[in-house]
Amino acid sequence: MKPNRPLIVILSTVALDAVGIGLIMPVLPGLLRDLVHSNDVTAHYGILLALYALMQFACAPVLGALSDRFGRRPVLLVSLAGAAVDYAIMATAPFLWVLYIGRIVAGITGATGAVAGAYIADITD
Repeated sequence: MKPNRPLIVILSTVALDAVGIGLIMPVLPGLLRDLVHSNDVTAHYGILLALYALMQFACAPVLGALSDRFGRRPVLLVSLAGAAVDYAIMATAPFLWVLYIGRIVAGITGATGAVAGAYIADITD
């Protein structure tokens, strides 16, 4: 059985996205301590995580339809670009509201898993 290059690329993409999400969890409280000068760090932490999930839940069907229309690869690239924008925002956010914008962008473009699953279904027998 020969290796399927597109499958390896897709699985690498999903793994990269998962690592990025996993790295956010322990780093985010420290970022919030720098931006929130009160005892509301845990509240903002929960809101930021929930906001990402809510935006992903609301926008994944739209991105799925866009991937059906324009192809899986462009939507995957947009999803990865959205994650990269979020990571850059998290690294440089001077204000709390900027961090919220980054998590919203990441949630809106966070359809990597769904689109990757559809792409795998397309290329496998």
